[in-house]
Amino acid sequence: MTNTLAKNQVNVLQTVGIEELVKSFLSCRKLTTIEAYKRDLEEFRDFIKVESLDLAARHLISLQQGPANALVLSYKIYLTDDLKLQSATVNRRLAALRSFVKLARTLGLVAWELEIQNVPHQSYRDVRGIGNEGVRAIFKYLESRPDNKSVRDCAIFHLLFDIGLRRNEVCSIDLADLNLNEATVSILGKGKTQKQFVTLPQPTIDALKRWLEVRGLQDGPLFFRLDKARSSDLKRLTGTGLYSIIKNLGRKVGIKRITVHCLRHDAINTALKVAAEHNIGLDDVRKFSRHSDIKTLLIYKDEIENAQAKIASLVAGKIE
Repeated sequence: MTNTLAKNQVNVLQTVGIEELVKSFLSCRKLTTIEAYKRDLEEFRDFIKVESLDLAARHLISLQQGPANALVLSYKIYLTDDLKLQSATVNRRLAALRSFVKLARTLGLVAWELEIQNVPHQSYRDVRGIGNEGVRAIFKYLESRPDNKSVRDCAIFHLLFDIGLRRNEVCSIDLADLNLNEATVSILGKGKTQKQFVTLPQPTIDALKRWLEVRGLQDGPLFFRLDKARSSDLKRLTGTGLYSIIKNLGRKVGIKRITVHCLRHDAINTALKVAAEHNIGLDDVRKFSRHSDIKTLLIYKDEIENAQAKIASLVAGKIE
């Protein structure tokens, strides 16, 4: 798509508030969703070679249904064949365009919808984590170092493993969300618009109490940077910062493959093993993991039981 073709379409919708349409599309969403949609729309803007998101949006909705579908189909082919992106990434970018056009149709700016379908996708999800030995090694390392950063990081590590919190869930916690008297923390879960209470076990409470002795009781984020942070200017720990903390802890104990989400995997895998030992139902584990669909837990369960390996051994044994 050339600049000339794109610019020829710009004058078609002079009276349409494209800026307002783009803002409306990105509003009333979580910050992480907004950032993801912006990246996806920027990729489309770069593909059609225009200078701004507004011009890209104006160009797309100025087309008739056939040409619009043809354009997005060529974009899909570009993402899959030229860039060779993973199917999940391609599908997310297509979904962003479909959602944008759907909003334009709702507002009466177009009378059609995009009909380009997703790339067939069969995901493989690695849910192995770092294992209980790795978790114990990091806890032992943190407990051996009584400095303020280790006290903070130990509290974070307990939240990640003991109750399986996600990265953004940890970083978004404020002091006001914590109620140690009632053993609860209020978190904003994935895909949620309202916070929910999660019960804290005693080891997590103890770690948080030690951190509060260091942190103090001033309002603000529960976890913040300690390099330049002052009590009057608490800089919230970001997801990127937390990622770096966990990667560094892994290096300290000799674990190369570790992410923040690895600890959630470990928490859920451990929960499933404990549940099997104590005859606890899978739905109770789902409540612990806060997954909306119990099918997600089956991925973890299959990884633990490794039915494929068991059957393969039995099959191979038949010819011995």
